Amino acid sequence: MENIIVFIFGLSIGSFLNVCIYRLPIELSLVKPDSFCPSCKKEIKWYDNIPIVSYILLGGKCRYCKSKISYLYPLIEIITAIITLLFFSKWKYEPYWLFLSLIASYLLIIVSVIDFKTMLISDFFSYSIAILGLIAANFNPIFSGGFQERILSSLSGILAGAGFIFALSYIGKLIYKKDAVGEGDMFLLGAIGSFMGVKGIVSVVIIASFIGSIYGISLILFKKIDRLSYMPFGPFLSLACIFNLYHYFDFIKFIIEI
Repeated sequence: MENIIVFIFGLSIGSFLNVCIYRLPIELSLVKPDSFCPSCKKEIKWYDNIPIVSYILLGGKCRYCKSKISYLYPLIEIITAIITLLFFSKWKYEPYWLFLSLIASYLLIIVSVIDFKTMLISDFFSYSIAILGLIAANFNPIFSGGFQERILSSLSGILAGAGFIFALSYIGKLIYKKDAVGEGDMFLLGAIGSFMGVKGIVSVVIIASFIGSIYGISLILFKKIDRLSYMPFGPFLSLACIFNLYHYFDFIKFIIEI
């Protein structure tokens, strides 16, 4: 029963994240107006706004204009619910870390989807995640030592993350004569560093690059993009960070052991 309640809670959070993802890029209030269909602008009643259930009952279409409802809505709700349940199951006996790491994960989900849609990452989210990381440093299972050492680990991670993207951008501009990495990615990886520390940044970059490469190669093979096309990197950084928040994987230790 506990897991069911947590999963339903996660679905509800996912529904709110959908609101943020749709409204924030168009600078619309998160509070007013009430939920509405993007196509016909009709207000969505509460019984048509139940996570997952309403999407299935409506057949993925608006009750009024019959326009298709994006599959991203239920997908984001399910992903959010799964992440919430996984984090709760693993960290429920460490409530401060559970709360702060989940908030960071929710923000990263918003960042990922908006970046996929618009190729833009708001600095507001990056700053928010960085502040959360500094607050969470004292409860962070990735860090060790006393309070000061943990804060230094968080600050070092911010500098390492932002510095890595800055160096990558500089080298990319020398090679391709244009911006190879967005400024938003620099702030985002810096923010992620506040949770990961310096060694964790290595882990995040390797995982993100691996997943991003598979995605990019797939798009090239299906002729959706060419090798010089821009591709959002934020979603892959976010996915790698969430993976490490749930279960930190030290790639440096892993490589040494091999």
